[in-house]
Amino acid sequence: MASIAIVFHSGYGHTAAVAESVREGAAAVAGASVSLIRVQNDGTIAEAEWAALDAADAIVFGAPTYMGGASGPFKTFIDATSKAWMKQAWKDKFAAGFTNSGSWAGDKQVTLIQFVTLAAQHGMLWIPPAMFPGFNSSKGSIGDLNRTGHFLGLGTQANVDEGADVAPPAADHETARAFGRRVAEIAVRHRG
Repeated sequence: MASIAIVFHSGYGHTAAVAESVREGAAAVAGASVSLIRVQNDGTIAEAEWAALDAADAIVFGAPTYMGGASGPFKTFIDATSKAWMKQAWKDKFAAGFTNSGSWAGDKQVTLIQFVTLAAQHGMLWIPPAMFPGFNSSKGSIGDLNRTGHFLGLGTQANVDEGADVAPPAADHETARAFGRRVAEIAVRHRG
């Protein structure tokens, strides 16, 4: 059984909703066990959750993009991973990441680069979404998978005046499920 841990922070619920969709996609893969670990607003997680990250075959990082980077609580969590780094506890694990912002671009790429850099410092192996971009031609639709056109990681968009019950839209949740399936399929294949 391959273990996938999704560690995320969510300020207003939108990123938590995306994390749940990533979890659903990963959990749909036979041989995958998936856990959600929520970073608290003070940047902490429980000791048992640190142990779950150390034991995972793949770790998916998720945070909203605020002011051009990962949310403050997630950055606090990132800094706290230095204890795992000192032990090389995450070396050769798979890593992936996702972020959400109110704007289509919203400098989400910077947050994804933070995640890739974190993974690289830990010696992890990065998994990109590997999806064609959607909604980038006259025949495209706002309902397309990967409608925001991200390649480094998963990028979703939620209108700032809508709650997490309606934003991000369904296309982003389907993209998140496909992303979760990809991470789990790679982890299971490697584990098997």
